[in-house]
Amino acid sequence: MPEQIEQLPSTIEATYKAREVEGVLDLYFYRPIGFQLARLFAKLKMTPAAVTWFGGLLGVIAGHLYYYRDLRTNIIGMAFHVCANALDNADGQLARLTHRENRDGYLVAGSSPAICLLALAAGISHALQGAAADYYRSSYLYFVTDRAGMGLDSSSALRSSYRELSWRTKPWNKLLLALYLNFTRQQEILSPHLKKLRNTAGQLFHCEIPNWLRTRYRNLASPMFKWWSLLMTNTRMLVLFALLFIGQPIWYFWFELTLLNLLLVYLIVRQENMAESLEEAAVTWQTSA
Repeated sequence: MPEQIEQLPSTIEATYKAREVEGVLDLYFYRPIGFQLARLFAKLKMTPAAVTWFGGLLGVIAGHLYYYRDLRTNIIGMAFHVCANALDNADGQLARLTHRENRDGYLVAGSSPAICLLALAAGISHALQGAAADYYRSSYLYFVTDRAGMGLDSSSALRSSYRELSWRTKPWNKLLLALYLNFTRQQEILSPHLKKLRNTAGQLFHCEIPNWLRTRYRNLASPMFKWWSLLMTNTRMLVLFALLFIGQPIWYFWFELTLLNLLLVYLIVRQENMAESLEEAAVTWQTSA
């Protein structure tokens, strides 16, 4: 095993998806910590999935500690939350370090009835916002970076893989794939034109995205990254921490339901318009070629 560790990439850049899709807090805080953790986990022979579930456990503990109306307890929850986010970075970095990227990592991510309903609605909003942001980032990596050759998951392909698995022989794998299939369906429903663009590009260019399309996609998509980053984990965490400090965590739910949902709708409209125009341009270019 020591020989294998020596062959691991020694620079943190090797564990980025792409620098331009990384948030500022990720680049200068979570990614450096996650890189060191990833190298440690590699030496310990831990899998990315194990790190994912460990981070999820810390996240659950943090959520439980937020329940109490005691700032000291909440601060402990914040510490667990930061650790969970660090592990959320580390699992992906470990996968890229050890070349063991798979679909499992995508999955681990009390009061009156009115509050419960509010929390449920905020949770659904959170899931949709995260799914859309992830779809946007993965599409950017597909069209702009050299990852087009890796392909992209689609609900149709995942459905075939799901049917091939047996509940009797591989129940755990089938459950994880069912959750990921549902996640992918949500992404495609939210962005039908982007899905169509990805399908058209795959059919026309066979994972060899032409330079003109790479450049045009980058120029149109890059300005939206600063807004998409607001829908990622770091923004939510900072807002939640601030509300906990002033003793008003209930407002976090309204933050999810109002401001973040309005931002989501705005970004989806912009993204869909962009994808529709690029899909038309790709068909036109192929026809005239």
